[in-house]
Amino acid sequence: MRIYYRGPDVVVTSELFVVRRGSPPGRFAIHDLRDVCIAPGRPDGVRLSIVAPPAAVAALVAAAAVSAAGGVLVGVAIAVSAAGAGMVCAVVQQHRPRRWELRATYRDCPVRLYASTDARVFHQVSRALRRAIENDQRPYAGEAAAA
Repeated sequence: MRIYYRGPDVVVTSELFVVRRGSPPGRFAIHDLRDVCIAPGRPDGVRLSIVAPPAAVAALVAAAAVSAAGGVLVGVAIAVSAAGAGMVCAVVQQHRPRRWELRATYRDCPVRLYASTDARVFHQVSRALRRAIENDQRPYAGEAAAA
C-alpha cells in the first residue's frame, strides 16, 4: 500500500481515504469514490444576515426611546454607533477565511470527504487523492490485450 499523504487529520493511501479528525470521521475506499470535486464551502461562524437585522432594530428602538425621553443628541449617537458597528461587522464578514471542500459520491451516496480553511493543506490532500484515484484506474480490456 502506497501512502500519498499523511497528516494529523487525513491519510490518503492507494486503497483508502481516511478522515481522522473532522466532521464526520470515516474511511472511504478509493476504488468506490466517484465524481470527486472541489467545491467552495460555507465560511465558519454566524452569518451576518442573521445577526444584523435584530441588532439594527434594537439600536433603533433604543435611539427612539432615548430621543423620546429628551436626549436627541444621545439618540443620534446611538444610531450612528449602531451603523458603524454594522459596517465593521460587514467588513469582518467579508474577510473570513475561505473554506474549501472535497465532495464525492461514495457507493451511490453523496459525501463530503474533507473540508479546510488552510489552502496549502487542502490542496496537498486534494492532489494526493487525485493521484490515488489515477493510480487506481484499471486498464481497459483492449489495453490489456495489446500489452
